[in-house]
Amino acid sequence: MNTQDVANKLIQLCREGKNVDAVDELYANDIVSYEPKGSDMEITEGKAAVINKNKLWFDMVEEIHGVTISEPIVSGNFFACAMDIDVTYKGMGRDTMNEICVYEVEDGKIISERFHYSMQQA
Repeated sequence: MNTQDVANKLIQLCREGKNVDAVDELYANDIVSYEPKGSDMEITEGKAAVINKNKLWFDMVEEIHGVTISEPIVSGNFFACAMDIDVTYKGMGRDTMNEICVYEVEDGKIISERFHYSMQQA
């Protein structure tokens, strides 16, 4: 798959709520995931660890009220999209998370992801 194919498939699976399936199918074994500086999981390395990070996030969620994911913007081996998530976290209340996600693709697999969002969110 080329970068556009990977981007389209990732966004399709995430829109369907199949984030863990997306990681399993589209990510390289040595994926590196970056969250904003100071976050609990600032750097996560390896596919199993990224799958676990996704599962931990979903375990914190009481209810997802809505998810909007933009179409990808692709340039070379990179693509980006905007994700807006309206979510209620267990014991923390409802929040809207707005983030820009940037991915790097090599040999048809995502080798890095970077999430950019404000740390004032839950």
